[in-house]
This record gives sequence, structure tokens and C-alpha cells, in this order.
Amino acid sequence: MTTLAMRASSRSRQLAGTGTLLRFALRRDRVTTPVWVAVNALMVLSMPGTLRSLYGTTAERVGLVDQLESNASFRALIGPVFDTSVGALTAWRVGVYAAALGAAMSLLIVVRHTRDEEESGRQELVASGAVGRRAPLTAALLAAAVADAALALLVTAGLAGQGAGGALAFGLGLAGVGMVFATMAAIVAQLTESARLARGLTAAVLGAAFVLRAAGDSATDGGTSQAFGTGGGSSPLTWLSPLGWLENLRSFADERWWVLALFAAAVAAQAVVAYALAGRRDIGMSFLPTRPGPATGRLGTAGALAWRLQRGGVLGWSIGFFLAGVVYGGLTDGAADLVRDNDSARRIFERMGGQSGLTDAFLASMTGMLGLIAALYVVASVLRLHGEETSGRVEPVLACAVGRLRWAASHLTIAFGGSALIMTLAGLGFAVGYGREVVPILGACLVQLPAVWVIGGAAVLLYGVARRLAPAAWGVAVAVLLIGWVGPALDAPRIVLDLSPFGHLPKLPGGAMQWTPVLTLTGVAVALVAAGLAALRRRDLAG
Repeated sequence: MTTLAMRASSRSRQLAGTGTLLRFALRRDRVTTPVWVAVNALMVLSMPGTLRSLYGTTAERVGLVDQLESNASFRALIGPVFDTSVGALTAWRVGVYAAALGAAMSLLIVVRHTRDEEESGRQELVASGAVGRRAPLTAALLAAAVADAALALLVTAGLAGQGAGGALAFGLGLAGVGMVFATMAAIVAQLTESARLARGLTAAVLGAAFVLRAAGDSATDGGTSQAFGTGGGSSPLTWLSPLGWLENLRSFADERWWVLALFAAAVAAQAVVAYALAGRRDIGMSFLPTRPGPATGRLGTAGALAWRLQRGGVLGWSIGFFLAGVVYGGLTDGAADLVRDNDSARRIFERMGGQSGLTDAFLASMTGMLGLIAALYVVASVLRLHGEETSGRVEPVLACAVGRLRWAASHLTIAFGGSALIMTLAGLGFAVGYGREVVPILGACLVQLPAVWVIGGAAVLLYGVARRLAPAAWGVAVAVLLIGWVGPALDAPRIVLDLSPFGHLPKLPGGAMQWTPVLTLTGVAVALVAAGLAALRRRDLAG
């Protein structure tokens, strides 16, 4: 009994301070986490109304499913359909993307409150108090669990009208995917020495999970018809992906509750590994230390250092945008046929992409969507300045013969030039997938850049004025994303759509090129960047 008591006391000491750290983590994330949850929940809960407006009758929904059954590209992009109810179509339309968004939220929360804290030196200060060895990791996982539980609760309550059982299964599935990647991030945070590398590796696993699910779904012929009444089958590749587990849960279509055990087993196994690794290393150390780079030569300038820090992100976004272009280009003809006989769906595409023809409208809407996503890249790249300042790494750079403007310009060149690169690659991907109209499609992608740069300029201004305002740039980007993504589907008034800089761009291909809004937005972006750099030059940097 004495030995058992000693072991229990030891375990309790290792978790000492967990509650305090959890409250601190939730306080630090009191803005970002609710935004993540709200955006994801809004995306899911807006879909039933959109689907009813597009496919209001059972016959229309059956016709949609019949068309999807023979389209392997759509199955790869979104997944198979298992029923014709509005709830099942909602789970089909947004399930994969809501799960991916929830997974990204969870992995970012865990890395922020583990490896980020160690990298900044704050964890060492916290550990000097009455804090157990495994308390920080536990608090980070609990913070991710709170966010995932909030998302599950909102989705379950919002979709309960489509079927209580299906809504519960869908909500738990989204939370399960989030926790799988939260515990995976906890493992990677122990292995790597850099928070940036931890985020990148876990995000790469998330991308691989999406590819596995897409490959499995596209390889399953007639998956939708097999699902009705016969139980259906899934490719083994789909079962290798947590995103595939979510769709095989079959929310609103004779739910497979036992699939939830896969999420629970994966979370438990990965948590055990993470705790074991956390107990065997010192604070600030890792099992895979970062290779030291050269102090001269390739890193002899501020620009070379900025490129070294951001090249991984540029490469990842470039590959992703090129592949997205290839996929969307290959879907163009099929998408046009899919909505040709549906007036409501056609009007949505026309609101997003103009009224110059259904194919051109689809291409314009998809290039516009990639432009919205490119705005997230430019904000992330600009806020690299914020990360360098808060971590203290900017002080040694500015102690040399490098001025603030030169240091900032090196990162901003990669941010704004990188956005031009990824949109160019997206246009080339569209040309590869579609097989024609190379120049018009490339022009449609590049015309998105002034709006992307306006969002980047807003991020520069917020960071330049005050360091604490920098995270608000994500709110600007997310608001623009919601206006462009959800606004047309909800038939938002023109005055709302015009709040986004993307709402003023010419609708290419097919529409007439209008240079006035393009040049105006470019001028606005230049003015915002100039104002932000002027403010940065005057204010104090973090000590």
C-alpha cells in the first residue's frame, strides 16, 4: 500500500499546476480559439439552408447523388455520399474540410502551449515554480479538448433538427479528428526543437491524411450506390486516414458508432507516447535537434536569413496551390454539368464568378477561392516578423549593420512575392487540369493579387502600430474569407460583399478586364505597407 501511495503521489506531483496552466492557456487563446470554433461551426451550420435552397426536393437530391456517383474527381475532393437527406449531404459537403480545419486548430493550440513556450524561454520560468513535469503538456491537450468539445457541441446542437443521432455522431467525429491531431502534435513537439518545424511536420501529416482519403475515395467505384441499403465498402486507403474515419462514421446514414473507438484508441495511444517522451527529456531539448546552419555565406544577409526561415512555408504552399489548381481544373467540365440544370446553384456560381458562362463562372469562382486562401498565406508570412520579435531573435539581427526597415523588407518581400508565386502556380495547375485557356486562367489567378496584398498590407499596418495588434490580422483575413465563401451562398447583399477587397476585382476569365479597381487596390496595399513600416520605425521593439 505504501508503494502504491508513493506512486500516486508522484503522479500527482507531475501534474501539479495543471489547472492554473489550463486557465492561463484559455485566457491567452480567448480570442483566437473562439474565432476558429465560430468559423468552423458557421461553415457547417450554414450548409443545410444552402442545400435546401439548391436541392429542395428529394428528387433533386437523388439526381445530385446520381451525378456524383460517376464522378471520381468529386469523390476525391469531397468524399462519397451515403444518403440523400439534407443531414447526410451536409456531412458530405463540409465534413472533410470542417475536420481538417478542426485538426489545424488543435495542432496549433498544442504546439503553441508546449514547444512555443519552451522555445521562447517562458516554460523554464514556469517550471521554476510549483509546476509538475507533465503539467504543461496536460494543459495544452486539455485546451485543445475544450476547443474541440465546443465545436462538437455547437455542431450537434445546430444540426439536431436534421437528426439527433446523426448530429451527435458528426459532432463527435469532428472532435475525434481534432484530438487525434492534437495528440500527434504533442508527440512531434517532443521530437523537434523548433515550434515552426513541429507545426510544419504535423500539418504535413494532415495533408497526407487528406491525400490518402482522396485516393481511397476516388478508387472506390460506385461508392454512393453501394452505400444505400447494402452497407457499402471503402478502400483500405480511406481507413488509413482519420479524415476517412469521419466519413466512414456515416453520420445521418445508419451511423457506425464503433468507428468512434478508432478515434479513442488513436488518441489514447498517441497520448501515452507523448507523455513518455515528455518525461525523458529536459526543457528546451528535443530528440531530433535542429542541424546548425552556417553563420556566413548563404546567411550573410537579412534577406538570406528571412528566406531560410520561410522557405519551407513557401514550398509547402506552392505545392498545395499547384495541386489544387490541377484538381479544380480537372473538375471544371464536370462541375458545369453538375449545376447546369439547377438554377439556384448556377446563380451562386454566377455571384461568385460573374455571368459570362457557367464554365467561366466556375473557373472565376475557384480562382477567387484560391485568392481568399492566399490571403491566409500572406498574413502568416507577414506575421513572421511578429514571431521573430516576440521570440527575441530580432535583437541580434538588428545589433548588426541591419536597420529595421531592411529587416522588415526582407520578410515582406517573401510574403508578397510568395503570394504572387503561389497564385502563378495555381494558374499553371488549372491549365494542366483543364487542358486549355492557359493565358486567361493564369490572368484570372494573377488578378487576385491586389486584393491579397491589401490583406497583407493590413497585417503590416496592425503589426507596425503595436505588437499586440498583430494577431488581429487573422481576424481580418477570416472575415474576408467568410464574406467570399459563405456570402454568395447566403445571398448576402451587395454592400456586405463589397466589404471584401475581392468583391471589387474583375471576374476573370470571361469578364471584361477592369484596370481601375486593380490599380486602386494595389495603391491601397502600398499605402498600408508604407504606413505600417513608418509606425514600426517609431515604436519600441520587444525586449
